[in-house]
Amino acid sequence: MTEKRSLWDSFKSIKKSYLLYVGILIGFIIWMLFLDTHSWRIHSELNDEINQLELEKEALTKVIAKDKNTIKQLQNEDSLERFAREQYGHKKKNETIFIIKPSDTLIKN
Repeated sequence: MTEKRSLWDSFKSIKKSYLLYVGILIGFIIWMLFLDTHSWRIHSELNDEINQLELEKEALTKVIAKDKNTIKQLQNEDSLERFAREQYGHKKKNETIFIIKPSDTLIKN
């Protein structure tokens, strides 16, 4: 009968140490996933922000390329004059400008 108790006692001690290690492991995993400053949740948010900023960077790069092309075209004085007339409605002295709108933009009653 003493053998059974010693086996049971050793099993209980193994069980207690196993539960202790499992508890510590679970606590560590919870800490690393949610509570730590380098947690998985924060890394996920930062990765999403990085992806959003990269998309914004690509869009701005396209805008910059378009603006550089416009600046290159405006180096010519004739192109500059044409651009000013089309975009800003500039005109020469003693010149009258008539703005004609297409018929599809007129309001129909």
